[in-house]
Amino acid sequence: MIARLAGSLVESTADAAVLDVGGVGYLVQASTRTLSALPPHGGHVILFTEMQVREDAITLFGFGSAAERDWFRLLTSVQGVGGRVALAILSVLDPAELSRAIAAGDKAMVARANGVGPKLAQRIVMELKDKAGTPALGGAASTSPAPKGSAAADALSALSNLGFRPADASRAVDAAIEELGEGASLDALVRLALRKAAR
Repeated sequence: MIARLAGSLVESTADAAVLDVGGVGYLVQASTRTLSALPPHGGHVILFTEMQVREDAITLFGFGSAAERDWFRLLTSVQGVGGRVALAILSVLDPAELSRAIAAGDKAMVARANGVGPKLAQRIVMELKDKAGTPALGGAASTSPAPKGSAAADALSALSNLGFRPADASRAVDAAIEELGEGASLDALVRLALRKAAR
């Protein structure tokens, strides 16, 4: 499982980018939002990733934030939503906007994405409504998000990569920060958060 890539940008297209990581070029599908935030060619890039393995293809998807990746995972858990459709949704709605739209039952907002008709938008809203307000997904209950590269964000990413649900991971990391303080190391945060999440 490839969870994150850090390397230099070799090329980018309307729906993908190629990152050179230690001499290996990785083709990463991404939302237009993530692609538009990339630096010029040759610039250093760090992307959260999600890998999908199917009989006929292995596809790597890239995200500029853990919240975008978490929403991608949720969206693709809905029947009829593949990776490309999830990226189309994340291209028109950022995680906070998507969270608000689903929490409010606003299927018209979700249907703005290419490839999403009214029926699919309704299904997405219905199936994900209970998950829209979680702090890890940039929902209404969220306070200021963890800065990119912070120990809290990295700990949250680590727990998500281990299979914990975003809401559970967020609660565990928040509890660990409360106990250890803001200056805690990533290693200490992850260890304590894992203990709390396992309870």
